[in-house]
Amino acid sequence: MRIKFQGSFSIRKQLKFQRLLLFGIALLVLSLALAACGGDEGSCADEDVLCVGVVTDVGEIDDKSFNQSAWEGVQRAEDELGAQIDYIETKDAKDYGANIDLFAQDDYDVIVTVGFAMGEATAAKAEEYPDIDFVGVDQFQGAPMDNVSGLIFSEDKSGFLAGALASMLSESGTIAGVYGTDLVPPVVAFKEGYEAGAAYIDPAINVISTYHPGGLDVAFTDPEWGASTAKQAVDQGADVVFGAGGKTGNGALIEVAGTDGAYCIGVDSDQWETVPEAHSCLVSSAMKLITPGVFDLIKMSNDGSFPAGNFVGPVGLAPFHDFDDEISQDIKDTLEELDAGLKDGSISTGYGQ
Repeated sequence: MRIKFQGSFSIRKQLKFQRLLLFGIALLVLSLALAACGGDEGSCADEDVLCVGVVTDVGEIDDKSFNQSAWEGVQRAEDELGAQIDYIETKDAKDYGANIDLFAQDDYDVIVTVGFAMGEATAAKAEEYPDIDFVGVDQFQGAPMDNVSGLIFSEDKSGFLAGALASMLSESGTIAGVYGTDLVPPVVAFKEGYEAGAAYIDPAINVISTYHPGGLDVAFTDPEWGASTAKQAVDQGADVVFGAGGKTGNGALIEVAGTDGAYCIGVDSDQWETVPEAHSCLVSSAMKLITPGVFDLIKMSNDGSFPAGNFVGPVGLAPFHDFDDEISQDIKDTLEELDAGLKDGSISTGYGQ
């Protein structure tokens, strides 16, 4: 290579600059060669490589709620099973199928689709790609397929415990729930369970329940509406607010955090870990343990024991964290008794009956 310089450079400076430039070009060529070789990652087409992809519902992977919980289960598969992982954030519901195609065409072994709204697209693509296992989070399987496992939960039971806790904590006799859309059965289950648990403790409790009025494309990504709805409930006397609706519910939690003397309850995961802005009010969360459920199904797929149909994941209340000393032993004992009754069937939430 010959490089011609113009200007007042000395011969020595020209030679030094030329050597540096050649060294830089050599490094660039080397880095491109390594990239072309694929680094340490193997091909998803190889039998000994486990590739797992997540297609989110409309929203972001770090939504501090539903999508994030599923992704954390996949990250656990990376840590414990050596899986190669990736995700696609869905921006528009019409792209569900196309996003699944991107992973399928790259020979992924397991595709995790997040949310009830993705159920139809998941079933269609599972039929198109019978050699790929699909984990459908919150997707009840009415007509089971060999390569689809619906990860479902008894949200009504988790909601029941949250409602009982809210009722026992309330001093005003009014509590509230701020929800995503009633087009999603798990959201309805949370609401119905919350109201039933509150009434089980105090039949005279006043519960203000509000669903987001929008469709699936906006109902879980509207923290401003969640905040304003929570404020309205607090203005009407609610001193405990349950936020159940992705970022919409998070908006409610954060709004309540700015209110003296009010508690809030999160949803899906232990939101103490994901919504620190709500720490001043966040007494607990009505959990459905998505993260371990997703991981368990990925592991079963990798082991060759993937279950078709529905896989029921565990539910329960999150720890009380900084509020532990404020929760009386009587309340803790009552919650344990209710949990036991829900598990053995001696207590019913009434949901679906």
